[in-house]
Amino acid sequence: MIPGDDEWPDEVEVLAEAGQLTRRAGIPFGLWVRGRANLRHALKSSVALVGARACSSYGEHVAAELSAGLADSGVTVVSGGAFGIDAAAHRGALAVSGTTIAVLACGVDVSYPKRNSALLSRIVEQGLVVAELPPGCSPTKLRFLARNRLIAAATQGTVVIEAAIRSGALNTAGWAEQCGRAVLAVPGPVTSRMSAGSHLLVRERNAVLATSVADIIESISPYGAGLTQLPRAPQSLTDTLDADLQRALDAVPVLHPAPATRIAVTAGLDLPTTQQSLEALTALALITQTPTGWRLPSPPEPS
Repeated sequence: MIPGDDEWPDEVEVLAEAGQLTRRAGIPFGLWVRGRANLRHALKSSVALVGARACSSYGEHVAAELSAGLADSGVTVVSGGAFGIDAAAHRGALAVSGTTIAVLACGVDVSYPKRNSALLSRIVEQGLVVAELPPGCSPTKLRFLARNRLIAAATQGTVVIEAAIRSGALNTAGWAEQCGRAVLAVPGPVTSRMSAGSHLLVRERNAVLATSVADIIESISPYGAGLTQLPRAPQSLTDTLDADLQRALDAVPVLHPAPATRIAVTAGLDLPTTQQSLEALTALALITQTPTGWRLPSPPEPS
């Protein structure tokens, strides 16, 4: 397909401006496509998941989980069809019957890497394999770097999952920045060299810290849409107590019962208020009354 065709993705037109910064940019003259999906429609809501080929089990797991969640939410997952994070991202989308697109640095008829030929065949059946190089072309280092610009430009955002400081994934993130797309990074162990690139993006290049599918959807959605609901700690009964009850409860001893007069001194409350508070706390089963005073309930016996 070529610019002007029904399935041509308008998103790549942003490369006309990015092309002024480097000779490897610019809008492709055309795209070769294998698969049943409509490229233009598939890219309307899409995210690139990229990262290290030699990824850890942590990175592979996170890539598959995020991809499956995005695909299940109707977002197209785009990656490069390589080993590691790319393959995990494609498989995650395929696992939930979602749409995934592999953008290659070779011809669409070339299975590279060869060990991913079965995966690429599944992508053709359920999504798309795309390349700007004619059929039969082999991949080269420069072609991988040029391919990265398509991944970044065609999607609404790029998520980096495990990447070294010098890596193709960070190159893709750089293209996303130039194209005005969202850039996100998944945190990893501080001891992991493969997470150093992700941490650098957050620390020095204002990437959004991505820990969930909701974080990603919020970043690629229009302002005010798809907002992430921040997790909240569950509220306990003690959180609902008023100030006097809280002070009285804090003053009740753990082991040895104390009379109301001593609890009143510790809590800084007058005796009538303390007495009322202790009775209310006893009714709520938050403290226990004994013949010699009040104390906190005994912890349950281990089963």
